Amino acid sequence: MNKFILVFCAGLVSVLGFAPFSYYPLTVFALAILFVQWQHARSKWLAAKLGFIFGFGLFTASLAWLYIAMHDYGGMPMVLALASLLLFTGFYALFPAVAGYVQARIRTRLGGREGVASYIMLSLIIPALWVTLEWFRGLLFTGLPWMVMGYAHVTSPLAGYAPLIGVYGVSIVVAVSAGLLAFCWQVRPGHKQRYSKQGWISFAILIVLWSIGAGLSNIEWTKPEGDQVKVSLLQGNISQSIKFDEDSLVNTMETYRRLAQGSDARLIILPETAFPLLRENLPESYREILRYHARQNAGDVLIGMFERDRGLYYNSVVTLGSAESQSYRKNHLVPFGEFIPMRPILGWLINDLLKIPMSDQSRGGERQQVIQVAGQHVAVNICFEDVFGEEIIRYLPEATVLVNVTNDAWYGRTYAAMQHNQISQMRALETGRMMLRATNTGVTSIIGPHGDILQMLPQHQEGELTGMVQGYTGSTPYVRSGNAGMLALIAVMLTFGWWLRHKKRPLPQ
Repeated sequence: MNKFILVFCAGLVSVLGFAPFSYYPLTVFALAILFVQWQHARSKWLAAKLGFIFGFGLFTASLAWLYIAMHDYGGMPMVLALASLLLFTGFYALFPAVAGYVQARIRTRLGGREGVASYIMLSLIIPALWVTLEWFRGLLFTGLPWMVMGYAHVTSPLAGYAPLIGVYGVSIVVAVSAGLLAFCWQVRPGHKQRYSKQGWISFAILIVLWSIGAGLSNIEWTKPEGDQVKVSLLQGNISQSIKFDEDSLVNTMETYRRLAQGSDARLIILPETAFPLLRENLPESYREILRYHARQNAGDVLIGMFERDRGLYYNSVVTLGSAESQSYRKNHLVPFGEFIPMRPILGWLINDLLKIPMSDQSRGGERQQVIQVAGQHVAVNICFEDVFGEEIIRYLPEATVLVNVTNDAWYGRTYAAMQHNQISQMRALETGRMMLRATNTGVTSIIGPHGDILQMLPQHQEGELTGMVQGYTGSTPYVRSGNAGMLALIAVMLTFGWWLRHKKRPLPQ
């Protein structure tokens, strides 16, 4: 098979490792295929092309739902939406291309594609480069760390590494596993017999890495605190096509009133912008209905809506009920969806083409107060804020429970909502906290502190998910150090690879 077709297919297939498919070994095999092709590439630019093609397959297949957001709900013409999608995925494919180019330069300096050079590249240098660029992708232009390889492993034995070094740390182990697998392939029986023994050693190291991950999964990094609390997560299933339609507002409010009053839970949570209006415009009589019901349950209601303060607009979650009124304002905004970068140049894109309502919002602040309701200290995050683990841990260890409210109706019936839920599973793993997800059309779920989905509503159906939540206290190593542990590990890998090169140490015999 042509090498370009092979790596493109590997990029496509790697998407099957993520939710909703969750065949996580495929991410390791897909990366192994790319790494082998990089080892055989005869030039730096060929390696870069291979990385780009792999990335284009990965991101086009995984982010195709952006077309739905731009065309079906954003109103962008079909040709322009398709072109925008391809430009977007092409841009993110540049990250694997850069990784390919840099590893080829380093490989040339190591002096070969076999033996010690191959071992150093596949087990140390390439995995470190891959994850460094994943991390940088999560920072550039406010960041989009979607489809980080570690996310595919929330239910794999490698999940045990998440509380120590976070999702990027899990990605390191995934990439090292792929590198070891690639080395085993290169020294398979009947091929390069000189290094076949090292192939078996590499396979043994691979088994040890996965076994350690499985063992780490049994460690309880945090402990329960207080009594369990009954919660209800409301899923209104309001179509995005009518969500911001004034004529539909009454029906929307009636839907959530009916669902809320039907619950006897102490904590009731509505999704992001459940009421697509300003807080000041929510009728006082309606507020009193929800407030009274929450107090009858000796608890509180969390509601997603917009706030205006001193002429600035915020995407917020506000409380009603037994506790004093509190709010959380979204801080990490979506470029073009919630704010317009370089407005003088690009403002027309939102105003004239996408026509996204409330697309000029303000940031709520990096360190806001944890919301205290229903006997819990709740760290709220809105929409894709849960993609940034290093930001979630700002509210720990004070927070006992995590809450994500979102509106993934923008993505239609694609698999984006399940990918997003998988990301929330990783946040639960990293922090040792339960994660409650209240969404408009799904995935509404209750996630345990080990990242397992305890309960989940069917998507695209109106419903109420009721269950018990347990608060947790304590800190995982990741909560204490964030991504510093992962970056230190990358530095060690690169330093050790450099040291081996200069020592010219042979592989173990």
